[in-house]
Amino acid sequence: MPAHAQDLAQAATPVVQASVDKGDVAWMLTSTLLVLMMAVPGLALFYGGMVRSKNVLSVLAHVLVVFSLMLVLWIAYGYSLAFAGGGAWLGGFDKLFLAGVGIDSLADTFSEGVKLPEYVFIAFQATFAGITGALIVGAFAERVKFAALLVFVVLWFTFGYLPIAHIVWAAGGYLFEKGALDFAGGTVVHINAGVAGLVGAYFIGKRTGYGREAIKPHNVTFTFIGASLLWVGWFGFNAGSALEANAGAALAFINTLVATAAAVLSWGLAEKLVKGKASVLGVASGAVAGLVGITPAAGLVGPLGAMVIGAVAGVVCVWGVNGLKRLLGADDSLDVFGVHAVGGIVGALLTGVFYAPSLGGQGGEDFDMLAQLGLQALGVGMTVAWIGTVSVLSMLVARATVGLRVSVECEREGLDITTHGETAYES
Repeated sequence: MPAHAQDLAQAATPVVQASVDKGDVAWMLTSTLLVLMMAVPGLALFYGGMVRSKNVLSVLAHVLVVFSLMLVLWIAYGYSLAFAGGGAWLGGFDKLFLAGVGIDSLADTFSEGVKLPEYVFIAFQATFAGITGALIVGAFAERVKFAALLVFVVLWFTFGYLPIAHIVWAAGGYLFEKGALDFAGGTVVHINAGVAGLVGAYFIGKRTGYGREAIKPHNVTFTFIGASLLWVGWFGFNAGSALEANAGAALAFINTLVATAAAVLSWGLAEKLVKGKASVLGVASGAVAGLVGITPAAGLVGPLGAMVIGAVAGVVCVWGVNGLKRLLGADDSLDVFGVHAVGGIVGALLTGVFYAPSLGGQGGEDFDMLAQLGLQALGVGMTVAWIGTVSVLSMLVARATVGLRVSVECEREGLDITTHGETAYES
């Protein structure tokens, strides 16, 4: 092409100017606060109600401290390794301690030319890292050493969470480039936390008296309130993952609404049929199962698909916390694997089905369901294998350095008084 023709062609090509919309910024700041509320107080109360009264403060402390630790590590090196360039498997070191990030720095959204202040994106993603780490603590509550928990989550975050986040969500990431779908964290958050929790439960062992003594939730009201706060906060988690205040966020919003409702109903019905009664603890857990199930699909499927995903997640997770739990033989104290990993797997796989435009999804005309299912299964398999390996090695390091669990005497007295020197309820 002659030089003058090239000039004319370039002049005819519209230049997309980067813009920041105040509505997007306001929505993303709100979404970040909602995800914070999911962890503290939502998850803290949800977990705190399910343990015995002598351990409730320890669980509250574990959630808050692990969440806070993840935020600090995210700023130090997490954001850089997850999202600052890099190759197929990990980001780079260019933005350690947020080097080069300032008030004028911009981050991409899913729309060409539409940007967010980078600080907003960093803060939003920090809360995802925080709540993923906090989810894990429920699997080995009531007997883990506080120091062991902290050693484990630092190693898991560094060598587990960050590579998976990059592979799935970052431009250039292996699964991202292949076209695997995970809208808000089915693999990155829920399967990740569930697998890490299960490995930890195996390493730390069963609670003293497990299977011989009644180990009951001390305050189902706390758990119900926590589940309710999780549902509200999850709108920031899922609809916020659209990164803009647009129709995509609205789709994720309504899907988060209806999938959760379907899961509450399906869990309650399954529990009624199997056990004769639908418990409050059950329907609260059903809400969380539905939220987990719709997370990878939230902005990608239609509302009818979302209801099916939620209903299936509710029923399958009833099996996850009962039949599968017995088969695995682990004391996953608060059913992190049975709800989060199992629900995340259900959601990740069904995303590949209901993404189909013929089923109301957002896939293109050339959508190939079998090929997409293969990619979804690849994402699930890679997450399970990588996080399983990292978690085993992290537990081995924690066991060799600080030991994994408290003494039987401390466990019987309760972690509140023996670890923190406090009691939740004065007699």
